[in-house]
This record gives sequence, C-alpha cells and structure tokens, in this order.
Amino acid sequence: MGVEKKRVLVTAALPYANGPVHIGHLAGCYLPADIYVRYLKAIGKEVLFICGSDEHGVPITIKAKKEGITPQQVVDKYDGIMKNAFKSFGIDFSYYGRTSSPVHHQTAQEFFRHLYEKGVFEEEVTQQYYDVEAQQFLADRYITGTCPRCGNPGAYGDQCEKCGTSLSPTDLINPKSALSGAVPILKETKNWFLPMGKLQSTPAFQAYIKRFEGWKSNIKGQCASWLNEGLQSRAMTRDLDWGVPVPIEGADGKVLYVWFDAPIGYISATKEALLASSQQPDVSSLTWQDWWQNEATELIHFIGKDNIVFHAIIFPMMLMTHGDYILPSNVPANEFLNLEGDKISTSRNWAVWLHEYLEDFPNREDELRYVLTSIAPETKDSEFTWKDYQTRINSELVSIFGNFVNRVLVLCDKYYEGVVPLAFDFSNSVAYEKIEASQKICFEQIAANIAEMEQDLKEVKLRDAQACFMNIARAGNKYLADTEPWKLVKTDEEAVKGILFDALQICAKLAIAATPFLPHTSKKLVGLLGLNQVSWQQLNAQVIIETGSQLAKPEILYKQVEDEEINKQLERLQQIKTSKTQQPSSSDLAELKTNITWEDFDKLDLRVGKVIEAVKVPKADKLLNLTVDLGFDKRTILSGIAEYYQPEELIGKLVTVVANLAPRKIRGIESQGMLLMAGNDFGKLYSVSPEKEIEPGSVVK
Repeated sequence: MGVEKKRVLVTAALPYANGPVHIGHLAGCYLPADIYVRYLKAIGKEVLFICGSDEHGVPITIKAKKEGITPQQVVDKYDGIMKNAFKSFGIDFSYYGRTSSPVHHQTAQEFFRHLYEKGVFEEEVTQQYYDVEAQQFLADRYITGTCPRCGNPGAYGDQCEKCGTSLSPTDLINPKSALSGAVPILKETKNWFLPMGKLQSTPAFQAYIKRFEGWKSNIKGQCASWLNEGLQSRAMTRDLDWGVPVPIEGADGKVLYVWFDAPIGYISATKEALLASSQQPDVSSLTWQDWWQNEATELIHFIGKDNIVFHAIIFPMMLMTHGDYILPSNVPANEFLNLEGDKISTSRNWAVWLHEYLEDFPNREDELRYVLTSIAPETKDSEFTWKDYQTRINSELVSIFGNFVNRVLVLCDKYYEGVVPLAFDFSNSVAYEKIEASQKICFEQIAANIAEMEQDLKEVKLRDAQACFMNIARAGNKYLADTEPWKLVKTDEEAVKGILFDALQICAKLAIAATPFLPHTSKKLVGLLGLNQVSWQQLNAQVIIETGSQLAKPEILYKQVEDEEINKQLERLQQIKTSKTQQPSSSDLAELKTNITWEDFDKLDLRVGKVIEAVKVPKADKLLNLTVDLGFDKRTILSGIAEYYQPEELIGKLVTVVANLAPRKIRGIESQGMLLMAGNDFGKLYSVSPEKEIEPGSVVK
C-alpha cells in the first residue's frame, strides 16, 4: 500500500519574464491551477500553490537587446506586470517567486552539483557557432540565416518561423550572428549532458512512466512519441552570460540550461514561501522538505502544451536521479487557445493581454474566468472570440445564473422585506401535486450535478465541472418557472414562502459551488444572502440559510456586455492585423525578390499532387508528415503547416508540389519535395491548389 497523501503541492508553469500575461497563458495553465487549488482548499486539503517568474534563458537576453536595457531590467519590469495581473485577476498563489533570487541560484547550483558528484552527467565536447567579434558562443536564437527549406532569409538557428521547420544552426545557409552581424565560426566547447537515453531504460523510470496510464490523452500521446523514438542526451549547460553560473571547476562562462534551472524554481520558491510564512504567527511547522521530499505530499504540475515533455519526463528524470525528491502524480496540461481564427502570438501582438482586459473591463474578472473555463483547451486546441465572450456572459452568466439569483432576492425583498420566509409543507397547498413534483425534480437534478461537479473537479475536468455548476442555476430557474410564485402569491401565500425558502437554499448552494470558478461572485453572493461564512460541506445540506435571517438589498451579479464594448475590442485586433500585413518585410508582397530568367523558372518541376496520408511528426509541433500521390509516384513530404491544418483536413486535398527539389532529411525523415503555400506576415498560410479537380501528376505551367 502507498503512503497516505496528507497534503498537495501544486505548481503552475513559471512564465517567462519577457512580456505580459495573455488569455492563452490563463486558459492553458494558471486559471485551471487556481480553480483546482480553490477546490482543494474548500474541501479542507492542506495545499501549497507555487509559481514565479522564469527570468533566465535566451528570450530574456533577446528582449533586453531589443529594448536597449539589461536582462535584469527586463525581468524586473515584467515580473511586476505579471505578478500584479495575476493578483488582480484572482489567481491566488501561496507564493510567487523569481529565478533571479539568491535562494534560487543557490538551490539550482546545489541540485546540479549533487548530480555532478553522483556522476550523472556526461561531459561532451561539441562544435558550436562562435562570434569572433562579440567573443562569445551563440545560442541557437542568436544565429540567423536562410532557411534551407523555404528560402526565408530570417530563419533562426532552432527554427524557421515562416515555414515551421525545426532546424539546427548548421542547417542554415549563410549563417550570421544576431549580435554583430558577423559570420560565425565553429568552435569546440564542453558541456554537461543528462544521459536521458540511458536513464529511460532504468527500472525506476520505467516504474514512474506507468503513472501516464491515468493521465490525460494529450499528455500520454506526446510523451509516448518521445519515449517510442528513444530519448536523446540533452545538454544541461549553456555558453551564456545570463543565468545561474555552473558551479563546478572548468565551467567558467557557462550557465545552467534554462530548462534545468526553471523547474528547480518551484523548489526555491517553496523555500522562500516557508521562510516568509515563518515570520507570521500561527503558521504550519512544515519544512520545504516536507513538501518536496516526503511521500505524504502529492505533487501536481499545471502547465501548457509546450511544456509537457519537460514536466512529465525531463524534470522527473532530474528529481529521480537526485534521489531525494517525490515525483509528480499528475501533469494536467492543456492545449493551445487561439484568438479570432489565428494562433496567439506575442511577437505579432495578436493577443488579449490580461492587464489590458482588466483596464477595459474593470471588476469583470469572473466573466473572463467563466468564458475561458467554458472553452478550456483541455485535450485539444480551442478558440476565443469576442462575440462568443459576449454570448456566454449574456446568455449564461446574466440570463441563467444572475437572473435566478436576482429574481429570488427581488421577490423576497418585495414580499417579505428581505427576511428569509418559513419553510412550508406543500401537502397543505392547493397546488400540492404540481409544487411537490417540481421540487422533487429540481433537488434531484441539483444533487446529481453537485455529485458530478465534485467528481469532475477531482479529475481536473474543469470545463465539465463548471457546466454542472451552471446546471444548478438552470434547475433553480426551472423550479421558479414551473411554480410561478409571482402568480401563486395571489391564492396561496404560504406556498410561496416555501418556494422562496427553497430557492434561497439553491442560491446558497450556488454561492458555495461558485467558490473555485467565480471567487469574486461567490464572495458577493454570500454577502447578499446575509451569510457570515459558508463551507463546501454545506453543498448537500437541506438548509443553509435559516428562516428569519436578513438578506441584503438585491444587486445584480452581472451586467450585459454591450455591442459597443465588443466592437472596440474587434477594432483593436483589426488594427493590429492591418498594421502587421502592411509592414514591409522580406516576405511582403510589395518587396519582390531578384529577377530571374525563364530558364531559371523552367528548372522547377511543379506538379499537382493529392494528399493521401497525413500525420503529425513526433516532437515537432509545426511539422506534418504527408504522403502525396503524384500520379507516377507517391512521395513523403514534410511541411511546416501543422499550425494551419489538422492532418484530417488535408486527406484528399489537391496541392502544388515542387517535385524536383533535392531530397532532404528532417527529423530523421527524408522529405522528397515541397508544398507551395501562400501567406502573409500576419502568419496565415493557405495551400496553393487548382480551382477544379485535376489528375495527380498534372504539370503546373
């Protein structure tokens, strides 16, 4: 038998401190974590909810160079913006740390040194690009050049953002340093690698991955693709000047790889949290070791889609090889949230920023929480649109939940001056059968939805759980509609008292059930009902509000979202789209490439092909592996269009193929051609296809 879990340690992915928080971050990680933590606290669990700013890595240094400031100034700026936005929105972290703190540096260095002294790492000398003028090794993102796949002259050393192909710096044509513009040279450097391939086969790791069986399908799928292909060694150190210095001899000028350092931020933040709480009276006597090194603690990581492998495989592997730490029991990652038909992009400013939302929609935090939970990308990507935001608030929060509560409070205020009426035995009512039947159905539905909601919350099915919450309000509305107390009051006032007594108990249940999802609303509703406090355990109680209690004066919970408010947001996005599509760049339609001769064009063999198979390439979010029928041949073609097309959308589709492009291996797969796509700087790609059906293999002239 396993050790009884006495407490729960919940972590939310450390956001990069190089920009503010947007709704994609919220929907993918922070809101689900907050809802789950609020539920755990409501049922009496001892919980620690840890997060913090991830302040190292290349994105920070790139941002600093763009803004002409130091990396420290960058992280100081965005740490404050993110922390304030989270707090204003109601994300209730136990502690929010920073990976630039002295405690974190010390913790990360001690962790690395422990693994080093155990002989876990493998030292390896590799060749890496070096900028002679800047006198430093270059991270992949500091190397630009021409993409060998699509010809984009601004591709990075790790990826071409135009066609989506994953690259290595040595793949680039005419590579240049982003620091000085000089042509880099290859130079030997030594780094320390985590031998993930060897560790994969150990009994301890094999025992750990059995936990995947109970995890979400999207987690299992991504992990399986990595494990089936076989894990590769990964360098845990980098030649950079911003980060946690590698604490061993012979590692001058090197820092810990950000994906080694960042998850250790959960541990260092826990240390800081307990240090801060120890200065307060009546605090728990638990130590950081109780939270991280005691099997009585359950560890759960909330993350987004792009962090799955690091939290489900690499960080557990680090903890396992250290030997003293517990391993995660669940990693409930969400997929991506898109915005108005396009992928959210911080570089293109295509996002709804949290701090701007809070300015434009003051005191409407719960409205956004509700909408994002309703469309949560729990197992597949989903989409936020402003029209859907308006519809869900107006037709659900306002018309169902808010309307029910308001009707009950207004009727009680009108008939009984806000004093909770007596419960009533409907057997004495002339409308006995109708009222009793409605009452029975209503409370059976409410009990069933409460039970299902609790089960969904336990299983982190938060979208379904919130739907059950709204069904409670639906049941209450139907009860009022069926019994019509505003009509019955003329003939049977005692029955009306009983109906409104019931309805007030439903309002109280809604106030309690709203705790995880709509914390601001829950607090307000508790006040309107005249309750000093409520507990989750009262959800199934028959009586929560006692007869004779005084209710507050009715107030509406939510107001309608008007067309003008939505149009303002849509106009803002349209302006962003217009400015980006009109911005001159190497791929702008107005900027033509160098003229070529007819003979140059005639060298291209363009053919119509039909896609007959399409699958995603493991460990490459943007790549699809396509089998294309060219009539005379069936080709394997890799294309970086996974952002724009689901594999099933392409089956049977006619495409235009460069059929005589020299084969090239990508991710170990030989690609035998290239699809032609049309696109703009805003990021959308569209297949170049014949307008009418034509045989595969037809020549494009």
